[in-house]
Amino acid sequence: MFAAEKLITVPFDVYRYDPTRGGEPRYQHYELRLAPHTPILSGLLRIRDELDPTLTLRYSCRSAICGSCAMLVNSKSRLACHTPVGPEVAEHGRIVVDPMRNQPVLRDLVVDQKPFWTRYEQMDPHLIPDPLRPMPEGRPTQMTPAQVDRFKETPRCIACASCYSACPAVEADPEFPGPMALAKLYRFVVDPRDGAHKARLQKIQTSGLWLCLRCHLCTEACPKDVRPSERIRDLKELAVRAQGGTEPGSRHAIGFMKNIEEAGTLNELKLVRQTSGLSGMVAAAGQGIRLARKKPELLKGPKTIEGIAEVRKLYAALEKDEEVPL
Repeated sequence: MFAAEKLITVPFDVYRYDPTRGGEPRYQHYELRLAPHTPILSGLLRIRDELDPTLTLRYSCRSAICGSCAMLVNSKSRLACHTPVGPEVAEHGRIVVDPMRNQPVLRDLVVDQKPFWTRYEQMDPHLIPDPLRPMPEGRPTQMTPAQVDRFKETPRCIACASCYSACPAVEADPEFPGPMALAKLYRFVVDPRDGAHKARLQKIQTSGLWLCLRCHLCTEACPKDVRPSERIRDLKELAVRAQGGTEPGSRHAIGFMKNIEEAGTLNELKLVRQTSGLSGMVAAAGQGIRLARKKPELLKGPKTIEGIAEVRKLYAALEKDEEVPL
C-alpha cells in the first residue's frame, strides 16, 4: 500500500459575480486541506459542495478531454481538472481563480463562449469536397502517412478556448479570428481532400490572419500541445505562396524577407515603401523626418553584411525544404 500523502493548506481566492444580485465583481476567500496532487477542479467542487453552494462553474469529463473547465489559474489559462494545487501553492502561495478572458462573464467562473464559437464557425471548419475529385461513396478516402502528417498537432485540439483566452490580439482587435480558429483552418487548408484551400487562403489573408502578434501565448496556454502560433505561421507562408502580398501584413513580411536576403540587414525606408507603397510613405512622412533627424544614417541605407552569401544559401535551403505542397 502507498503511504498517505501529506495534506497542505490551500488558499483559494475565487472570482465571484452574480448579475442577478447586482453589485461589482469580487474575490471570495476559501481554505481547504488537500493533497498536493489534487486537481484545482476537485478543490472548487469541494468548495461548492461543502462551503458555498452558490459557486458557479462549468465542467464535464474531469479527464482533460472535453475542455469545459478552462479558466484562469494565477492569471494563466489552464484546465482546472489537469492542474494540481501543489505546484501553484508552492510558486504563488495561493490559488487565484478567474473566468477566461475575452469572453463576457455570465456568472462567477462561467463565460459566454459565443464570440469564440462565432469566429470558429467563420472559418467553415469542415471538409469542402472538390467537385472535380468526388470522394468515393460508401468507403473511406485513403490518405498517405505523409498527407496525414501535414495536419501537425491540430487533431488534438479539444476547443477548450484556453488559447483564445490567452490571446492579446483577440482582446485588441475584434477582426482577429483567434488561435484555435486559425489552427482549425490550417487543418483543412492542407487536407488533400478539400477543394476550397485556395478560397480559404484568399479569404483569411485579408480577414485577420496578419493581426497575430506572434507572442506565442496561445501555444503556452494550450493543454494539448497543438501549437496554434506555429500553425498561424504556416498559414501565413501558405497564403504568401498562393497569392503573394495582398495587404500590409503580407507585404511587410515579404519586404522584410527580401531586405534580409539582399543585404543581411533591414533597410527601414525601403521596408516602409514595400509595405505601404508611395501613398503610405507620404502619410508617414512626418514620422520619417523625425526618425531621420535622430538617426541620419537611415537615409544612407544599410551596408551589405560580410556573410551575405551564407544568408542566401540559407534562403535557398529553406525554400527547397519547407514548402508545403497543396
